[in-house]
Amino acid sequence: MSENPGTAFGLMPAVPRQGGYGPITTKPWSQEDYTHPSAAWGAALSVGQVLLREKQPVSGARAMLTMNHPIKGFDCPGCAWPDDQKGLKLDICENGMKHVTWEMTHKRVGPAFFAAHTVTELAEWTDYDLENAGRLTEPMVYDAELDRYVPISWDDAFALIGDELRALDSPDEATFYTSGRLSNEASFLYQLMIREYGTNNMPDCSNMCHEASGRALTASIGSGKGTTTVEDWEQTDALFLLGVNAASNAPRMLTALSDAVKNGAQVVHVNPLIEAASRRTTVPHDFVDMALFKTHETGTLDLQVRPGGDMALMRGIAKVVFEAAEMDAAVLDAAFLERYAEGLEEYRALVDATSWDDLVIQSGLSEEQIRAAGAIYLKADKAIVSWCLGISQHEHAVDMVREIVNVLLLRGNIGRPGAGPAPVRGHSNVQGNRTCGINHHSPAWLLDKLDEVCGITSPRQPGLDTVGSIHQMHAGAVKVFVGLGGNFVTAAPDTVFTAEAMSSCRLTVQVSTKLNRSHIVHGARALILPCLARTERDEQAAGRQGQTVEDAMSMVHLSVGGRKPASEHLLSEPDIIARMARATTPDSAIPWESYVADYARIRDVMAQVLPGFEGFNELVATPTGFRIPQPARERGFRTPSGRAMFSPAPLHDVRPPAEDMLVLQTMRSHDQWNTTIYTSSDRYRGVKNLRELIFLHEADMRERGIATGDFVDIVATSKDGTQRQLNQYRAIAYDLPRGSAAGYMPEMNVLIGPNDFSAQSDQPLMKSINIRVAPSASAAPAVKAS
Repeated sequence: MSENPGTAFGLMPAVPRQGGYGPITTKPWSQEDYTHPSAAWGAALSVGQVLLREKQPVSGARAMLTMNHPIKGFDCPGCAWPDDQKGLKLDICENGMKHVTWEMTHKRVGPAFFAAHTVTELAEWTDYDLENAGRLTEPMVYDAELDRYVPISWDDAFALIGDELRALDSPDEATFYTSGRLSNEASFLYQLMIREYGTNNMPDCSNMCHEASGRALTASIGSGKGTTTVEDWEQTDALFLLGVNAASNAPRMLTALSDAVKNGAQVVHVNPLIEAASRRTTVPHDFVDMALFKTHETGTLDLQVRPGGDMALMRGIAKVVFEAAEMDAAVLDAAFLERYAEGLEEYRALVDATSWDDLVIQSGLSEEQIRAAGAIYLKADKAIVSWCLGISQHEHAVDMVREIVNVLLLRGNIGRPGAGPAPVRGHSNVQGNRTCGINHHSPAWLLDKLDEVCGITSPRQPGLDTVGSIHQMHAGAVKVFVGLGGNFVTAAPDTVFTAEAMSSCRLTVQVSTKLNRSHIVHGARALILPCLARTERDEQAAGRQGQTVEDAMSMVHLSVGGRKPASEHLLSEPDIIARMARATTPDSAIPWESYVADYARIRDVMAQVLPGFEGFNELVATPTGFRIPQPARERGFRTPSGRAMFSPAPLHDVRPPAEDMLVLQTMRSHDQWNTTIYTSSDRYRGVKNLRELIFLHEADMRERGIATGDFVDIVATSKDGTQRQLNQYRAIAYDLPRGSAAGYMPEMNVLIGPNDFSAQSDQPLMKSINIRVAPSASAAPAVKAS
């Protein structure tokens, strides 16, 4: 491997830069704890600055009035938090507006841009600068002799894709990635195209975020989705939020949290870091509160678990419940447990055998803190447990999520109002992707129905997920990569290994709205195919088209863009998929052209294939859309036994494996959405002009002779014993548990080895990286792998 692997594969040069992957800055960095309410005037001012920076003060203001509005509006391309069902006129948030205006920019990236910049030159740019260049305007193909992207017609681009895919020895030599921005209609067409072609190689962003949640819920309750609605959050008596940073990752949740507290619920935030969302908020669309600077509480208790310590906390709550049941049998919902659940006695024995000492050690909390959480759960007639990536990106994440369900089952907190499990999905339609068939291991019943309705023969062999695709590309077994949305190279673990894998491909195809690192790290042949953004008009033969998305609580609604497209050469994602399909399987009997002419025809087919989508076109014509039936919500548990299953998993040791090691979790800054970085600051954590940092406990810093602001070297040890290193990162003292650390992705993804994935979920271990931290020894390159 070269001494500087970055430039060899289109990555940024491996040198320290204060802005990390964000904008380069020479301004002084600082960190001061944030004491203001979340959202509030800080969010309003931030939105105003974004509108001015992108020169969209008028268009941006109009977007505020149509984003997340029923029927005629467009769905926010950011998070998957449910839309307001009560007619709220400004159902928006700071990060949603950043995301929208980032795509509404006036800047353009067309042939003139690529003629002026070689790919080798662009590799030197930061990820921020690549995206900030503007909207892609027409299809481009890589010219190796010129080291530039040059224009190509749409017809020639699709012919190139079809030729390459048909020339493979097996369809399994191609892999097809999906981002959570894809609509339900596009997702359905994409998986139909891929399966007719003959493979189940469908890596998607779920493989990196909530795969563990889906597997755990399927094993426990027979469905991979949560069971709650927003109305349940309004009715609950206790809400436990585990591993969730709502103020940055789902800001519209702040309204639900403040409403829950106002309604008398206990809202318990469980996280190694105390985040701004756990304290108080002023919601910007509440003009009176904004004018009066009135704040509302968003939490009643903070519990700072060690990374991965949530399972021990949940088991501790179960222990409190069983102890109380010895004095009062009514504490357990006996009728529910007898009729609907299986494995209670084995689980009770497991909890009884777990000592308080073990629970305290593994959770990082005191017995008193665990008992306080248990008392809240006992007192609540109705309880919800919600979680996000702080739970799902661990080695034993499936067991952790199943432990959450165990606790809910004890008191019948599933299948009734105000109660249930509630995973917080990230990207806007990541749940809808999976519902509509984007799944490398789809159930047989779905494939059978797809084949019956669409007249194809789907392969039954499970395909490659994200980790598997990276390994097989790296080994040369997968030769073609097609990505619909996202920034695969930057989002995936072990950035250098992933870049090597992508560079090994014969052809890479990226369907995108803006330039990103995955266009610069490319195969021998490469295509950039620009698509419409969600805010833009989609005109087809039958007129203006809308597409649907599914939110985190299974609500499906229509999204209709109204803005003039950034270029006359853009195609919609369904159109791109259909044309790829026709070029790849020219004799296909599937009426691809008819589907693109009128998306209602796609929905008619989906209505025949997907349970709960019967009458799809009529359902989405209603103002608020419809909710996909969730059998577990009605206590229909579609497990092999027909009952909800207690999990008897052992309590895992989540402590650092050596005394001088820490457990690092990677996370997003506030001014970031997935791999898109807007600035090099993080308002809610009080950081300005700095991303190359690591948050550490003061005592851990003292033991290592480190002061705040010192440069440190970070060495990660992977499961296979290999090591990866980041040098010259700033150490920042922060309030988090001893033995833990935190820092930003995607910069820190280089520390996660190709074999650092969960044996339970195959997810990369982005929240449990074993590291050593020491004062910087030299001015070596910032990224080094061995």
